[in-house]
Amino acid sequence: MIKVSFVIPCYCSEQTLPHVVAEIEEKMRTMKEYEYNIILVNDCSPDNTMGVIRGLCAGNPKIRGIGFAQNFGQHSALMAGLRCSDGEYVVCLDDDGQTPADEVDKLLGKLEEGYDAVYAQYDHKQHSAFRNLGSKINERMTRMMLGKPSELYISSYFAVKRFVVEDMIRYENSYPYVIGLVLRATKHIANVPVNHRERESGASGYNLKKLVALWFNGFTAFSVKPLRIATAVGALSAVVGFLYGIYTIIKRFLNPAVPMGFSSTMSAIVFFGGMIMLMLGLIGEYIGRIYISLNNSPQYVIREKINLD
Repeated sequence: MIKVSFVIPCYCSEQTLPHVVAEIEEKMRTMKEYEYNIILVNDCSPDNTMGVIRGLCAGNPKIRGIGFAQNFGQHSALMAGLRCSDGEYVVCLDDDGQTPADEVDKLLGKLEEGYDAVYAQYDHKQHSAFRNLGSKINERMTRMMLGKPSELYISSYFAVKRFVVEDMIRYENSYPYVIGLVLRATKHIANVPVNHRERESGASGYNLKKLVALWFNGFTAFSVKPLRIATAVGALSAVVGFLYGIYTIIKRFLNPAVPMGFSSTMSAIVFFGGMIMLMLGLIGEYIGRIYISLNNSPQYVIREKINLD
């Protein structure tokens, strides 16, 4: 029998998590060729999510619980769950019921065909307009910065083989980005169509601040393209400034009565000054993250484990 580990990062899901776990158990009872376990990672949720996890784990060794000491984010929770998984296949999904656990056979079927990773693809996502916009920006960013194939659809519902997990958990820096880790390990990735449900209760834990932080994790942890773009923009600005200076000198010689133009000079100063500050901020972001990683800042801190050695 092939073992499947389900990893579920949990945050403010005390109402929905029991339904998700029950759906997994019901589906796996029909798939006799697999055995399974479920790893629930509480990202220091302010509600009673940890209490629900304790109740689900009680008397059921197939369900394992992890509780963080503070909020570290979804990707850190995924990394903790991946390190505690032991299945030949690992399936990651959400805790809100929007990712259909009863369609996991589609993802596992693609792994059986020989693919290393499989992502669920939604025809219509039942997220808010803000979340859908964030997903589009994230998709464009992963394509430009991480080399994601344009035809590949990325979602939070995916399955990977064991060797991919082993490569992913080698990453120990402070800012994990799961999509980048998967793309770093393999390019043999497929999509399968699944339904995306409406949220049963509550609201998304992602706000603008968290989405921006996630994007920064993606391109600062796995790509130096922003620095190369900054170099190109700086070189282009220098060339434009040089040519404009020559144009100003020639114009002054041809027509000495023409005023030099205070407003145009100030506009150029403000523009190039803003570009310089932007580039310095980008470089500082890289340096700051290097500094934090050198100080061995943890990806997460586990306060509690249930049904785990």
